Amino acid sequence: MFRRNGETLEVLLVHPGGPFFAEKDDGAWTIPKGEASPGEDLLMRAQIEFEEELGGRPTRDLIPLGFIKQKGGKIVHAWAVEGDLPESFVLKSNLFEMEWPPRFGKLNKFPEIDRAEFFPEKIARSKINPAQVLFLDRLRAALDG
Repeated sequence: MFRRNGETLEVLLVHPGGPFFAEKDDGAWTIPKGEASPGEDLLMRAQIEFEEELGGRPTRDLIPLGFIKQKGGKIVHAWAVEGDLPESFVLKSNLFEMEWPPRFGKLNKFPEIDRAEFFPEKIARSKINPAQVLFLDRLRAALDG
């Protein structure tokens, strides 16, 4: 999701939850995303994930941004939509379970994402996972073209 604030393009990013990302900021944020099952329609999955995490389905035209391959090998497909979060926005996140602290023998639950925030494009470029900067480039090209 992106919005325009005067001449400034702002991009919505989410911060991963859990203990590994608790103290990480630059390079840790990401576009809202989820995992598709084999054969699942990728656009439909993206819309479902967006709705689950951010509380609404995009209703405007979507801008296809293609896909990227992240450092760990994960392929991420993305679409952009212009919009804003409602004033009543409350972040909703699925939970995941992991042993924490390590080797402690106790499973704890953590949110997949713990924050969502709009950043001006320049700041978003330092906050976002480095592999996903290409999505910002493609969005900029689509808006300028």
